[in-house]
Amino acid sequence: MDAVEDIKSRLSIEDVVSQYVELKRAGRNFKGLSPFSNERTPSFMVSPEKQIWHDFSSGRGGNMFSFVMEMEGLDFKGALEILARKAGIDLDQYRSSRTGSRGKEKERLYAALELAAKFYQANFAKNRVALEYVFTKRKFTKQTALEWRLGYSPNNGTALVTFLQKQGFTEKEIKGAGLSAQRYRGLGDMFRGRLMVPLADPQGRIIGFTARLLADDPNAPKYINTPQTLVYDKSRHVFGLHLAKEAIRKSKYVVVAEGNLDVISSHQAEVRQVVATAGTALTEQHLKALSRFVGDIRLSFDADSAGVRATERAIPIASKVGVSLSVINIPSGKDPDELIRQDAAKWQTIIEKPQYALDWLIDRYKTQLDITSAQGKRQFSDVILQVVRGLADQVEKEHYIARIAELIGVSRDALLTKLHHSNEQPKLKLKKTPSKPPDKLALEMIKTENHLLALALMQPKLREYTSALKSQMLAEEQAGTLLAFLQANPDFQGKPQEAAPLRPLADYVKMLSLLFEELYQDLEIQELRYEAARLQDHVIDQYVKLQKQRIARELQHTTDDARTAQLLEAVKKLTNLLKRS
Repeated sequence: MDAVEDIKSRLSIEDVVSQYVELKRAGRNFKGLSPFSNERTPSFMVSPEKQIWHDFSSGRGGNMFSFVMEMEGLDFKGALEILARKAGIDLDQYRSSRTGSRGKEKERLYAALELAAKFYQANFAKNRVALEYVFTKRKFTKQTALEWRLGYSPNNGTALVTFLQKQGFTEKEIKGAGLSAQRYRGLGDMFRGRLMVPLADPQGRIIGFTARLLADDPNAPKYINTPQTLVYDKSRHVFGLHLAKEAIRKSKYVVVAEGNLDVISSHQAEVRQVVATAGTALTEQHLKALSRFVGDIRLSFDADSAGVRATERAIPIASKVGVSLSVINIPSGKDPDELIRQDAAKWQTIIEKPQYALDWLIDRYKTQLDITSAQGKRQFSDVILQVVRGLADQVEKEHYIARIAELIGVSRDALLTKLHHSNEQPKLKLKKTPSKPPDKLALEMIKTENHLLALALMQPKLREYTSALKSQMLAEEQAGTLLAFLQANPDFQGKPQEAAPLRPLADYVKMLSLLFEELYQDLEIQELRYEAARLQDHVIDQYVKLQKQRIARELQHTTDDARTAQLLEAVKKLTNLLKRS
């Protein structure tokens, strides 16, 4: 038995899901409020018999692994590790000896870091300077200090190292966790005389610390972080995500602040969809981690030169990852913490009105440069074209090239020439593949095709209502695979899991059968026919709408007569498809 099957044999899906969603028995199944939307009527179903979940409000579904991946923003490996711990399974027994030893080493580092956090918390409670800084100056509450596990590192040189050695940790393990440094007198504490802010992974395990200087020492850095270790990588770590992910999912956006204490202040003010990175260095890994939860990412960096440069770097990365990046404008140059302490309600209002990042950047440079002068036009186009060059979407590129040309009063061709020569890359070409549909349209497409395929799968008499469809019309690959199977096997009436081509789709097929049982099982065949016909027409309508949007965008920019004729012919075929449906 492999690790996945072993975990499934020890855990039930209802027990896993109930740790995130309050479930109530509904016949053979369980029902609860969707964790992915703010619904008031429960539409989230869990089937103990099929070991499958399905969220009718969003169209999502799958097994216990896909659920943990959705809730925790993890890849499959991360979900596997969480569920293995819940099941009491040691994944090392399924790994090679080398991989297994690395896993044990990581667990030792986690254990050392957890003990260090408790050690710092205990010392915090006894240090007057740290207590005054947290409770008087920063105005944090006791509950906030406990929630974020704030601590204090003693200033005697070896307090933590000595403590951990007494707990059985070696010098190599302490150093490997980033908790010690080699001093001239030997191994000493990495952090001394500082407020300790623990850094946690998305599951809440301590992976490192940010340490804030409390004494007035102009020669010492205000903040220092845990160095790169086996468990901590600042280019990947998102501070506060373990406490923010539920609010991010519900609000459908995330705010990225510059400082850890900004995040803590915001959470204390009950605005919890806020996280931070290490300074302003927003990386592709950071954005990918956040994109697992939401596609709307809002930056709240300082409006200084460092913040502007960070935004410049982040825009092309966001375009590559496929997320929407915007900027929050804080009045009077305040940082979030300062604004929150003055007026928490205003902070909530401001983050609800962000400005798209590239538009914000253009506005910033418009005020800093004289774009009526030749020098100003050159400087403005130098900066903005550098960012535009990194955009992944060609339509967006075209839009901003046209806007820059209009702003500085030059021709579009002049900007394209500059873009070409400065980058030494081929001229802009429009993508000929369909653009990714908006989230709302994609969601509606997935829900519609799932409902139709559930009917066709469970009722062979309804398969005729898939005859006008093709696999490429469907939003998800597994839906296209199932459609092709049903069209090739219209009389198939056995159990879906018995068909070899459907074995890779086992969880998807179970989800569709659950959907059928909940919505359609008790309806008469004539009612089902009406519903199947309606759904087929809706799938075609959505497909045609998406394709026409793509063609319209390309027609706006193409100057090739032959290509224009091809696109117009494609529109005619799409219109005929609608007439036949």
